[in-house]
Amino acid sequence: MESMGHPEIYPLVLTTKTQEIFNCRIDEDVTDEQPHKLIKKQDILEDLHNRAAVSDFHPVKKLVQEYPGDELLLVYDKDFKYGLNFYLIGTEEGKENYLNPPEVPEEQEEYKEYIPEEVYAYKPPVSKPWVSLGSEKEIEEESVKGSTKQITYMISRKRSEFGAPIKFHDQNASSVKDAYIECTAYPDHIFTLKQLEKDVGMQVVPKMNDTSTQTRWTYPKNAATQYYPREFSEEEKESLEQSKTLSDFLNNVSISVEIALQQNEITNTFVDDWKYLAEEESTFGDKTDTHLKEYQSFTDLHSPTEKMITCVSWHPTIYGLIVVSVAVRLSFEDRVHFSDKLLLQPSLILFWSFSDPIHPQLMLESPEDIFCFQFCPSDPNIIAGGCINGQVVMWDITAHADRIENIKAGGSRSKKVTLKPMFLLEPDSNKEAMYIRHCAVSSIENGHKKVITDIHWLSDHFEIKLSKGETSLDHCPTKISLNEDHILYKTQDKVLAQSKAMKAGEVNPYHNLEGGMGNHLKPIDDFCTKFFVGTEEGEVIYTDWKMERDPETGRLMTKKPVSLYTVHDGAVHTVQRSPFYNDIILTIGGWNVAIWKENVMTGPLLQSCCAPKRYTSGHWSLTRPGVFYIGREDGYVDIWDLLEKTHEPTLSQNICITMITYIKPWTFSPKQQFLAIADYYGTLHILEIPWTLSHPSSSEVLSVNYYFEREVKHLEYVEQRKLIREQEKKEMELETEQKKVKTYHKSKEQMEAELKMDYENYLELERTILISLGLIKVSEKISYMDL
Repeated sequence: MESMGHPEIYPLVLTTKTQEIFNCRIDEDVTDEQPHKLIKKQDILEDLHNRAAVSDFHPVKKLVQEYPGDELLLVYDKDFKYGLNFYLIGTEEGKENYLNPPEVPEEQEEYKEYIPEEVYAYKPPVSKPWVSLGSEKEIEEESVKGSTKQITYMISRKRSEFGAPIKFHDQNASSVKDAYIECTAYPDHIFTLKQLEKDVGMQVVPKMNDTSTQTRWTYPKNAATQYYPREFSEEEKESLEQSKTLSDFLNNVSISVEIALQQNEITNTFVDDWKYLAEEESTFGDKTDTHLKEYQSFTDLHSPTEKMITCVSWHPTIYGLIVVSVAVRLSFEDRVHFSDKLLLQPSLILFWSFSDPIHPQLMLESPEDIFCFQFCPSDPNIIAGGCINGQVVMWDITAHADRIENIKAGGSRSKKVTLKPMFLLEPDSNKEAMYIRHCAVSSIENGHKKVITDIHWLSDHFEIKLSKGETSLDHCPTKISLNEDHILYKTQDKVLAQSKAMKAGEVNPYHNLEGGMGNHLKPIDDFCTKFFVGTEEGEVIYTDWKMERDPETGRLMTKKPVSLYTVHDGAVHTVQRSPFYNDIILTIGGWNVAIWKENVMTGPLLQSCCAPKRYTSGHWSLTRPGVFYIGREDGYVDIWDLLEKTHEPTLSQNICITMITYIKPWTFSPKQQFLAIADYYGTLHILEIPWTLSHPSSSEVLSVNYYFEREVKHLEYVEQRKLIREQEKKEMELETEQKKVKTYHKSKEQMEAELKMDYENYLELERTILISLGLIKVSEKISYMDL
């Protein structure tokens, strides 16, 4: 309203319910004669507390809280002068001016009455030349044109009737059926149309015949009949035994009968064929059964800036609770330019509950934007995250654990809760946001120099020693995959054991997060220390963090990578082991995807072709070993099923209109699974996974494993063929060199003997040609000595 000169006026839309609550109903409580109403400030605050964001006074909540007086003036705007049906006066001075308007001097009123009307001079229109703006094309496109071929009818009469007088007469329309007179066709011998196909509708009606009869009822009694087999006589048996036709028949069919008997013994005749048919039907084919279905979505409506979701994680023990980290959508240059403003805005990790999709349950504060975080496997109340500035932050939410629990049973936390429908759940917690500050943070000076893109918890038998820079490696890792990741997150037994230890009075291992590890670790024999790393350049590195001692200097040095492949044409953002096969790794980066097998150094088992859009995230399925999901920058999700196709996705589905930043599946029950998909605009989509994508067949694990083994054999075969070709090439080069050496070492006598033999062969060929031409006889000889 500042542009209109009324900064104290705030337009509002009051619904019928709100008008009844505050007794400001239109044409009843407020009219044209009395358009205003004084409302107590305390009543408005109570309505905001009861109805929160649903209240019509929510847009002016701050104004009401800061208003100095006890009553606010509400005015009915009948003519919608300020755009809405009511407006609120936000200052005491404005309220006083409205209720007691200042008096206008009489001289000004008289001056207003005698102001002469302005005289406007009429200007006739001036013709201008036509300027085309392309409307002819639109008119041409919108014009109606005939698209069907015109049919021409010719009506004629007999030649003998030419010139005869014609008598016209009236005809009653009701006497003709449907008031339509048909112009019947006549056969034209010049033009004939052969009918090739004709559609005829028919209805078959069974012929019914009702008949009745009366049978004679007799008393039933049991009856028995004795049969005797018919046997051959002795003469017939002798003749059949000596029959050549019978013996030939038995010899011909004996083999077929033996094969049939063997098949009956081998084949299991008690197999339930319907069961296997049902498994075949559960594969891809019906779109209604394979598409992801929208279940719920979460959006932070309270954030004043535009933010994106960087990481998603389901709570490991509380069902129906999902945690996301958000970051401001700015480039590096913009972050540097607006660094002073970003310091005033908190960087958060939000806890969302299915019971309240509007208000976060908890908000974890961080010094900078978080790009990855993980729950502690042994204590889910401990959370570690990585910042954009290279710091590692830790939170402890033990004191607020009761707030995020969905269901309590007997004062203790339930192991597993039942997820109720959204309309049956009522949040028990209040609507006020609860901010939790971090309890530990690493130093900037001794921390990472770039953004932390991946973070992992290590078990208590790990100890990693870092080198001092003697290595010549120059890579920028983005994601890693450890060999024990699948063991760390089986947390149920560990959490129960820790809770029992706490009850027994033992010391909490997380009571002092700033202290170092006090116990000395013992080395474990035969432990795999190799792991996969993805880099910003699209490289996949298989290396070992176990250090080796330099034989010359005696210092511990980092080993060189076991293998290094450049298969991705962009930064690698997903390096994940299969939940079913510990030695199968999925890597996604750039525009393609690859699957690797540990200890296979010849290359990837699968490498996809270039996708239509850049891949941004991905994850294995938790229940089907051959299925994984990949998010793209255009908002689509590619679903791969290795049992259906291995060269392209089996299904692509659009989820949102912007880039997908993270994908995280979750198994709620054996019959229900969810897929959390985060996008660049800060919306978290919860999708329900269909039956065909969540329930594997009985032999799917073996089938996918067989596929991986077959690809390993194929790589070995290709490698062997390369070695064979290289060996053949070396042998050919060696043979060529040997021929050159032999030619060089020939003696003079050998060369003269070879030349003489060639000359004699030439003379013999010439003599044969001359004889065939009849120029010389067979007995003659050619002498070249006289020439």
